[in-house]
Amino acid sequence: MRIELVRRPQHSVLFSALSPLIALALTLVAGAILFALMGKPPLHGLYVYFVEPLTEVWSLHELMVKAAPLILIAAGLALCFRSNNWNIGAEGQFIAGAIAGSILPVMFPDFQSWAVLPLMLLMGMAGGAAYAGIPAFLKVRFNTNEILTSLMLVYVAQYFLDWIVRGPWRNPQGYNFPETRQFNDSAILPEIWSASGRAHWGIVLALVAAVVLWFVLSRTMKGFEVRVLGASPRAGRFAGFSAGKMTFFVFLVSGACAGLAGIAEVSGAIGQLRPSISPGYGFTAIIVAFLGRLNPLGIVAAGFVLALSYLGGEAAQVAIGISEKSARIFQGMILFFVLASDTLIHYRIRLIFSPKAKPAQEKS
Repeated sequence: MRIELVRRPQHSVLFSALSPLIALALTLVAGAILFALMGKPPLHGLYVYFVEPLTEVWSLHELMVKAAPLILIAAGLALCFRSNNWNIGAEGQFIAGAIAGSILPVMFPDFQSWAVLPLMLLMGMAGGAAYAGIPAFLKVRFNTNEILTSLMLVYVAQYFLDWIVRGPWRNPQGYNFPETRQFNDSAILPEIWSASGRAHWGIVLALVAAVVLWFVLSRTMKGFEVRVLGASPRAGRFAGFSAGKMTFFVFLVSGACAGLAGIAEVSGAIGQLRPSISPGYGFTAIIVAFLGRLNPLGIVAAGFVLALSYLGGEAAQVAIGISEKSARIFQGMILFFVLASDTLIHYRIRLIFSPKAKPAQEKS
């Protein structure tokens, strides 16, 4: 017996629209079962994970802080994925943008001006775009697999960050801790409502970027080119679109978004470079992109949902004593159920039973 997936001649538009909600509902059911298996009260566990973080003003600020990089990165990834280019290395581009954008406050701390922060944001975008250009170049020039190259470059960026904060950029007044000097005031991304929490202007940058990329995808010729090449590369070639130029375009835009998220996170939420500046935003953003159906506006809502999973995981570790790894399982379950729902909406499962082998005829 074997299992085959057969494309449905027509798929349900209603279920396609409800697919993310179905995936979230299945995640809640599976999460309740998971809590029960760990010996924790299922309903209390779900409340702590998904509801309690929304009951305090401070938590809402933290939600915006964590949603900002997820939305920024995922919106850029959606552009890549819609064009059939698979950028899996946004985590590395996030780090590259953070390093490039930190050059001014770390190496030139006496340079304090209103121009410092805009220059940092532009340098962060340039750093992320340049790092994303490496797998794009390798794919166009040598036909390498961009999934592997972009993913491997993540580890290069992580080790480079670890080396630079322990070596050349280590704070001389930092008591040998592996971190850079604290950014000066002109290099700090301002808070939106300083009196009630620490949410900074990174969330505004994320929302603006999502709206701009939605407009590009849905209302411009470049967006049409992205959609055509993603749906049918052969049709794109007949239309005169260049797959190579498109690969560079989407990777550079995606990398710029990740780099902007990196420097915004360092400048807004942390205030210095450290060996670890991300809890995995670049990888979680892949889940956000698919949960938002590769639509930048849908990604905004999905970004807040996944940001809630970070806050809920931290709250669950404290309140009911689960491990960090158990808390992160929810993110994996969301991606699994999103992909499973989409697959079953577009395909049906067919079981094929092999006929029984006939006995060999005896020789006369």
